[in-house]
Amino acid sequence: MTVRLRPLSLVDEGDEVLLGDPATGTFIAIPPVGGVVIAALRDGADMAETARRAEEYAGEPVDVPAFVEALRELGFVDDGERAPVPTAPVQGRRWLFGVRREWAAPLFGRAAWTVYGLAAAFDLGVLILVPGLRPDPGRDVFFADVGLSAVLLYPMFLAVAALHECWHWLAARALGIPARFGVDRRMVFVVFETDLSQLWSVPRRRRYGPLLAGLALDSLLLGITFALRLTTDVPVLAALTYVLVFQIAWQCMIFLRTDLYGVLITWLGCKDLWRVQSLLRRRAFGRFGAAVGRFGTGLRELSAAEAAELAAADPRDLRAGRWFRWLWLAGVLVVATWIGLFTLPVLAGLWQWAAAGLAAGPGSWRFWYALGCLAIVLAPWATAAWLAVRERR
Repeated sequence: MTVRLRPLSLVDEGDEVLLGDPATGTFIAIPPVGGVVIAALRDGADMAETARRAEEYAGEPVDVPAFVEALRELGFVDDGERAPVPTAPVQGRRWLFGVRREWAAPLFGRAAWTVYGLAAAFDLGVLILVPGLRPDPGRDVFFADVGLSAVLLYPMFLAVAALHECWHWLAARALGIPARFGVDRRMVFVVFETDLSQLWSVPRRRRYGPLLAGLALDSLLLGITFALRLTTDVPVLAALTYVLVFQIAWQCMIFLRTDLYGVLITWLGCKDLWRVQSLLRRRAFGRFGAAVGRFGTGLRELSAAEAAELAAADPRDLRAGRWFRWLWLAGVLVVATWIGLFTLPVLAGLWQWAAAGLAAGPGSWRFWYALGCLAIVLAPWATAAWLAVRERR
């Protein structure tokens, strides 16, 4: 009897093989002998021949029927009865289509990455050597009309974020990988994101380009903006500098699962670092809660199922999780500092302007203009905060 598999990817990672279905975004790590079984089934070998090849590789009998049954449960066997179901919500959304691989490839060749690298070096040099071009939120964000500039700031953020994610998408297309686009929320921030889960279907060294593509574009745009500011004096360029530095600094916060988090887990070879560090952190606080339980901390220890899940975790996830959990905790303070440096100065300047307008009273056009601008600016933040509170209930 032969077994027909779905179009699966098979990537040799050295001590294990990464097996997955790019159509659903489902990927698992299996022993190398599992790769031998998959290769045999792809060749059209029957179960007996597949078992013979596996035993020849492993030096001992291999339970091929049980392995095939596990593949069937994962949806990796093509039984012709069901269509593949995407495993992530973002995979159900549709966005850009039609860009061919050969069109996207020049944007991520050696010459392009050289330009991106030079732009990043130029950006760093300007920030160090030209203090006047460093972003000052309280000064740079507002034009002569404070209300109008505040209203335009959010669309500017959206445009930069959309371009950032578009570059991830194009970099994936340059590898011949379809990617998907969606909107999500991190803590109280609304963000765009591109589903790059299908990067697991290519060798590790080829995953870095799509993961770093967004930051590469941000660096290039910031370099162009700095070059223009060195030769011209256009207020909107100062605001754009603030937005781009905001974006780049955001991506450095790996504890929010940003682009650099993806680079980190790829470099470390982790499988599910986020889940493992969450369990490790919960276990640490649970033990603390048990030790001082008489004070009613409300902290609970891991359930039996969670403890079993942690015990079965990949050793690389466990090693990284032991320090990453504390990095995540420190991230709460970093986010608070971030808000103080990048957000509060803008909100303070806007509030001073709005307060002056509101003081004019409802009978004044200035009152309604200030109220409208304030509502437009605060609405996205209020919505995200409301959703965050709602999810915790």
